Amino acid sequence: MIQTLVVDDEPLAQGLVAQYVSQTPFLNLCGQCSNAREAYERISQGDVDLVFLDVQMPGMSGLTLMKSMPEAPALRPKVIFTTAFSEYAIEGFKLDAVDYLLKPFDFDEFLKAALKAQRQIELERQAYTKNPTSEGEGELAPSDDENYFFVKSEYKLIRIDIPKIIYIEGLKDYIKIYIDGEPKPILTLQSLKAVEKRLSPAVFTRIHRSFIININYAKGVDRAGVILTSLPTPTTVPIGDGYRASFMQQIEKRTI
Repeated sequence: MIQTLVVDDEPLAQGLVAQYVSQTPFLNLCGQCSNAREAYERISQGDVDLVFLDVQMPGMSGLTLMKSMPEAPALRPKVIFTTAFSEYAIEGFKLDAVDYLLKPFDFDEFLKAALKAQRQIELERQAYTKNPTSEGEGELAPSDDENYFFVKSEYKLIRIDIPKIIYIEGLKDYIKIYIDGEPKPILTLQSLKAVEKRLSPAVFTRIHRSFIININYAKGVDRAGVILTSLPTPTTVPIGDGYRASFMQQIEKRTI
């Protein structure tokens, strides 16, 4: 089921969309809001998959609400705009809205937009499933040959070829994956511990509580840390005190 929120300041319009949601087998009405600020609080709980969102509302518009939604991919729902004003359509699609319903619309138009959202949501669910034991964090989608996985980043699914990973940096709620040949790292909502489980310990080693490196890209080791190549500029990743002994043992095995 797709958890669906209806946001509209007009009671009749809100009630009609809620009725349409209730008539659609794959949608579950999880809430109704009369203004954008109330909707923001509801969306921030992280269990809303799809929002039917009015554009013109007092206080904060639907467009402003979409711009201010949580950046974390796992917390950001799909949006279908509903409005009586066609001039907002272009801006709505620039914000990556699934569809744009022009009032008054009938159930057939509603269903077509809902099916479009369903296809997008199911595609993402196949490759990126939510982990119920960790708030806001997703499981890495496995591949058949274990040489790659998919992550959700910038509202799309991106394939990560494991042998090309140079290093991974863990932030508070995200990780940055630095890849050979890519001009900038891939940012995704994930924990360093979760991604470490998908990597071969013979190639990837954790040298700091915030860093995992691919030993094949290590150019050298000095007092500052491990020097990595194949980046726009050589990068030195620090070695944490708690990881130094085990890492140096790995290096000694490769020393002649």
